[in-house]
Amino acid sequence: MFATHRRQKGVTLDVWPGFVDALATLLIVMIFALMIFVVAQIHLSDALQGSKRGLSSLEAKLQEIAKLFQIEQTKNADLTASFGQLQTLKAQMETDLSARAAASDKQALDANSQLVTLAQQVEELNQKLQALNAALQATEGISAQQQLTIEDLDKKLAAALAQKVEDLEKYRSEFFGKLKELLANRSDVRIVGDRFVFQSEVLFPSASATLEKEGAKKLKQLAETLKEIAAKMPPDLQWVLRVDGHTDNKPIHTDKFDSNWELSSARAISVIKFLIKEGIPPQHLAAAGFGEFHPLEKGAEDARNRRIELKLDQR
Repeated sequence: MFATHRRQKGVTLDVWPGFVDALATLLIVMIFALMIFVVAQIHLSDALQGSKRGLSSLEAKLQEIAKLFQIEQTKNADLTASFGQLQTLKAQMETDLSARAAASDKQALDANSQLVTLAQQVEELNQKLQALNAALQATEGISAQQQLTIEDLDKKLAAALAQKVEDLEKYRSEFFGKLKELLANRSDVRIVGDRFVFQSEVLFPSASATLEKEGAKKLKQLAETLKEIAAKMPPDLQWVLRVDGHTDNKPIHTDKFDSNWELSSARAISVIKFLIKEGIPPQHLAAAGFGEFHPLEKGAEDARNRRIELKLDQR
């Protein structure tokens, strides 16, 4: 026992190298672990950066998709123009919505709801259009009936006008017949077609629109005859005595008359005024001046071109 004690006391155990080795090993392990951790952190950081970039890209795409979807919603407001266009745009929107379903299910459902509403509105418009077509067909039937009525009225009107023309022709013949008796054997008053023609010299001095006494006397006879005939005419016969003034083509330029237009018109109006004074109603009279542009003869100064024409006509 004593010997054993001495052996233990004399022998010194050197554990420090083993401790150093263990410590070095532990340090290496820790460095290795740290390196692994750093490498892992680097890879994780790269992965996070890539995820952030991907997330940013996804957000940009989502914003772009949202803008596109908003544009499509705006387009949908115009789809009511026609049912065919609506069906085409609906198919296009359904395709777009299916591609974006992962990003926005709620918006897709809202779009579908709007499309259903638009389809219902189009259906209502189609029904209204059918109703309008039916109403149009009914209106066309009424229009056809009215057209028949109008044609019938046109025939009656034409017959009535023909009767009025016949009545006027009868009174015109009587009027001209009596004027022939009054103005018989006068070379300065003649009948040309359906008109009585007075030479201007019978009624007016040269280059004047003032009636002479002899001319006034002739017009007074004419007025008396016209009043006698007018008293026999039916009240609904719209007759008018047209007074046309004509000149030759010899130029005229005076203080009163700048051209033959003014002279011919003034002479026709003078006749009208005289007839009104003699009792002819103004609503049955009309005046017109033709200057030298409707000659009876081609001669520039032919006396027969200077004339006043009277025609009993229908208004």
